[in-house]
Amino acid sequence: MTMSAVELEPSEDRIVIRLNRPEVRNAIDADTVAALHEACSLLERQPRIGLITGSGGVFAAGADIGQLRERRRDDALQGINSGIFDRIRKLPMPVIALIDGYALGGGAELAYACDFRIGTPRVKIGNPEPGLGILAAAGASWRLAELVGEPLAKEILLAGRVLTAEEALGCRLLNDIVEQDELEAAGMALADRIARQAPQAVRLTKSVFHAPREAHPLIDDIAQAVLFETEEKYDRMTAFLERKERKK
Repeated sequence: MTMSAVELEPSEDRIVIRLNRPEVRNAIDADTVAALHEACSLLERQPRIGLITGSGGVFAAGADIGQLRERRRDDALQGINSGIFDRIRKLPMPVIALIDGYALGGGAELAYACDFRIGTPRVKIGNPEPGLGILAAAGASWRLAELVGEPLAKEILLAGRVLTAEEALGCRLLNDIVEQDELEAAGMALADRIARQAPQAVRLTKSVFHAPREAHPLIDDIAQAVLFETEEKYDRMTAFLERKERKK
């Protein structure tokens, strides 16, 4: 399935979302944003694991500067990129970013919005927006500190530091580093691990994890109450007890 700037590869429990503008290093333009919204609609209607990757040896080298240069105040207030990245963050099931090469500016912010990030040794990730006279307004200005801590986030956001793959792994911005030809297989292996869990339990765990502090512990108790009533909880616990009994 192809939607202009984004190619979708759906299966029963996951969708691979492939940024498909290699001629401009997968720069995120209006067509890409529109296509990502369509992908999100699919993942919301039928919750599945998402895997976002690039093409041509690049994840996404940033927003399309040609379009960005022409945007004005009203465009910024629409939250064109921040809106889609926030929607990705709120998808029901986990989203995995598979990063090769550059993930800069909007490309980095897309990666930050995902639940997991796996990269290759070629990864370069950061936010050079102030060097272009703007700020990283699509999530990095607050999300990055949550991911890597305030001191490093300020180096990236205020001083233009771009992290290598090893540096990103060291601060856990990347969950793992694999060779380029193993990237998609590593993403699929992680998706397999997630898919082995009870889907509803994964969905509610993700929602509870991202709930504001003041919502706890009430939201934990309500989510658990929902799961306690599911057949899958009963069946999985019964199977666990039966396996335990057989081992005696």
